[in-house]
Amino acid sequence: MKDALKFLEKNIPLNSSVVIAVSGGPDSMVLFSLLIKLKEKLNLNIIAAHVNHKHRLASEDEAVMVKDYTINNNCTFEYMEINEYTDDNFHEFARIKRYEFFEKCLKKYNANILLTAHHGDDLMETILMRLVRGSNLKGYAGFSSIIEKENYKILRPLITYTKDEITKYADANNISYATDESNNEDVYTRNRFRHYVLPFLKKEDKNVHLKFYKFSKLLLSYSDYIDKIARDKMHNMYKNGVLDVLGFKNEDNVMQMKIIELILEDYYGDDLMLISDVHTKAIYDLIMNKKTNVKINLPNNKIAKKEYNKFKIVEVENTENYNFEFSGYLLLPNGHELKLVDKCTDTSNNVIKLNSAEIKMPLYVRTRKNGDKMQIKGLNGTKKVKDIFIDEKVKLADRETFPIVVSSDDEIIWIPGLKKSKFDKQKEENYDIIIKYL
Repeated sequence: MKDALKFLEKNIPLNSSVVIAVSGGPDSMVLFSLLIKLKEKLNLNIIAAHVNHKHRLASEDEAVMVKDYTINNNCTFEYMEINEYTDDNFHEFARIKRYEFFEKCLKKYNANILLTAHHGDDLMETILMRLVRGSNLKGYAGFSSIIEKENYKILRPLITYTKDEITKYADANNISYATDESNNEDVYTRNRFRHYVLPFLKKEDKNVHLKFYKFSKLLLSYSDYIDKIARDKMHNMYKNGVLDVLGFKNEDNVMQMKIIELILEDYYGDDLMLISDVHTKAIYDLIMNKKTNVKINLPNNKIAKKEYNKFKIVEVENTENYNFEFSGYLLLPNGHELKLVDKCTDTSNNVIKLNSAEIKMPLYVRTRKNGDKMQIKGLNGTKKVKDIFIDEKVKLADRETFPIVVSSDDEIIWIPGLKKSKFDKQKEENYDIIIKYL
């Protein structure tokens, strides 16, 4: 761990107060032990911040272990529990809550350094996941060893080490740590990359994590260079949150996409992981649309809209009534998503397969209207949407915002999660559109 110690000495000034995120796993416990080694030499005030997600039975024991280790090494222990999860995405919700807690700790102790134990395997997994999901130049880079925030910086000293190297170091040095059994479950995307893809890559080259690190730094350097040029160009065309569409159209396509990414960065900040290349492309298509007034829905209750030659992103003012054009991805006001996929074996009401030749395109997603009727697949005649909601026991409060997918001539195609229309296709039939409700 010599490189990690050198990294810490180089980037942490003398007499600093530092916050370290300690989960109790081998990664964070090893990083904590390294920091303690430098405690007297650098005269550090170390604050160990532990989050109990209350998601596993072992969480209580892990909290006690971290607290005891912290106190025994004359450091400060800060603790938080997450007792209730209100977001559909457990990992994203937990991440947001963790960093809110870390920032409170930084402020409380007047610290400007946050240490996290992200390592080389984490970086590889992140890059691979974003390649599959779709991202931008900075997103494909994964994450950096040093991130400059507004009032503090994040340091990741273990980025050049593998999980195996860290665990072996912990065992050799008798450093106590906990094992999270959920890391063995293939239900999580990251775990599938961890269990199947990374072992194959490491078999090809045991130092492949260092190649990924080099790749990451290269992409970040190019991204920073392009960002600087793009921000210079934005001074004349993006003011007070409004983009001049005519000026935007005069730029090269590469610069156009970068300008959109920078606008999204400004709006989303730490929540930028909610944004993918699907959103960037959807915004580009919206800006270039010949229509004078168009809009699309974005994550976190935001709307991107173009009005004549002006483009801006705004908070959703009223989610009771909406009508969005579906261009491949849509985050709905009820927190669910509609996503165009290449293939899917699911035959439930959460997926619909369509033949675009039979439907007037494009598709729209709207709220219900008085008198709405739908021809349900397999049934003769039509049925009122109101009655479908009643039969499916949809809460009265949810009916006004429930999504309904319609064609351009306003024929109801699908009520996601509830009923499919006559336009839905079987596996053996011809179809070129598959939409999933998540």
